[in-house]
Amino acid sequence: MLTVADIMTRNAVSIKGTTTVREMAGIFDAMRFGTLPVVDDAGNLTGIVTASDLVEQDRPLHMPTVISLFDWIIPLGGEESLQRDLNKITAQTAAELASTDVVTVTASDSVSTAAEIMSSKKLHALPVVEGKKLVGMVSRIDIIRSMNR
Repeated sequence: MLTVADIMTRNAVSIKGTTTVREMAGIFDAMRFGTLPVVDDAGNLTGIVTASDLVEQDRPLHMPTVISLFDWIIPLGGEESLQRDLNKITAQTAAELASTDVVTVTASDSVSTAAEIMSSKKLHALPVVEGKKLVGMVSRIDIIRSMNR
């Protein structure tokens, strides 16, 4: 049985929370992949930024539909949704843009487990961690390549 350790990319490209949006765009363009793990100074995973996160910065802000009830204005999508969209659009650094609720795998997980997670959560890549420390990345193409083994 193949494990994530057998197919993952070790020494994955990662960024710090202070990396700017412009720097991230350059990395995405030069490296030709769509997921960047964000790590702290100790190498611990703190978040993840995708190319889609950057693309969303250029979209117009959708103002939520509101209802007025007893002189209150209540956004139907919820204030949290509007605030999250505002934060994404105005983000200047990886720390401001990154998703912090990151789905991960460990090196000892099976390739089929990684494939199931990617498929069910519609993810293109997963950080591989030992505890909180980033040790690699596994992507859909890694799984596809493993089928030839």
